[in-house]
Amino acid sequence: MTWLITGGAGYIGAHVALTMAGAGERVVVLDDLSTGLPERLPQQIPLVEGSTLDRAALDKVIAEHGVTGVVHLAAKKQVPESVADPLKYYRENVQGLETLLGACADGGVKRFVFSSSAAVYGMPDVDLVTEDTPCLPINPYGETKLAGEWLVRAAGKAHGIGTVCLRYFNVAGAAAPELADVGVFNLVPMVFEKLDEGQAPRIFGDDYPTPDGTCVRDFIHVQDIASAHLAAARRLADGATGDLTVNIGRGEGVSVAEMVERIGRHTGRTDAAPLVEPRRAGDPARVVASAERIEKELGWSARYDVDEMIASAWAGWRLRHDRG
Repeated sequence: MTWLITGGAGYIGAHVALTMAGAGERVVVLDDLSTGLPERLPQQIPLVEGSTLDRAALDKVIAEHGVTGVVHLAAKKQVPESVADPLKYYRENVQGLETLLGACADGGVKRFVFSSSAAVYGMPDVDLVTEDTPCLPINPYGETKLAGEWLVRAAGKAHGIGTVCLRYFNVAGAAAPELADVGVFNLVPMVFEKLDEGQAPRIFGDDYPTPDGTCVRDFIHVQDIASAHLAAARRLADGATGDLTVNIGRGEGVSVAEMVERIGRHTGRTDAAPLVEPRRAGDPARVVASAERIEKELGWSARYDVDEMIASAWAGWRLRHDRG
């Protein structure tokens, strides 16, 4: 069988594509290259430049490559941008998904893995977020991911497609320096950027009801994210039907202050005391995954710890910025 990986030239998508191909799966990548980088993929993985909004392109790649399963990662994912331009996010994330699912239904594709997000939960007031925690997204990005889950499950049921929805928590790290995230939108690269500029890292709020007053998050290595996709794909390849939704996290919380301190120790830049700024609107105090269901259903558990995430992310940052 052949897996189509949408967004497979992106930061997370390339890790998924390489992991699946390395495990012996046949894969083809579709990416519009708006943020994806072709050099992340080896020549033996076919790369088709195209959008999930282009039905003709989807029909062509499914037919020409004999696609029997899809891993759908292509999406817009920046929360502030989604607030500023919700129409773009609903078009790219929901309309693009609807177009892709239509192509799958008509093309006889019977397996579908959907990249979702912990953003579907919004601001959960629980110690551990389970898959049964109410979904109350607080921004258009989270709304599009929740709507995407609904659409995936409904289409799966209507067209006999086995589906798995994977809710990511806070992704960091890299399997190799050249695969590292090139964006500066998440905590780890944001701290790296400030340290390189000789400025203090920023912490948004230190008055939350947490042990040190800063937000607590569940950080997960991108290579663990990739291995979870492989486990989900193989579950479907083995004939699993119906739908499954699981969190991808370590089940361990790390505060923002602790993360900044660990980054300082690893980089040898411990003299830059963080600058505390006011809370950002919509930041929940604590979001930590329960990882019990994914271990039970897919036999998966995280392998990498926070220090490995920081070290691998720093190696990727240095590769790009020392060259520059």
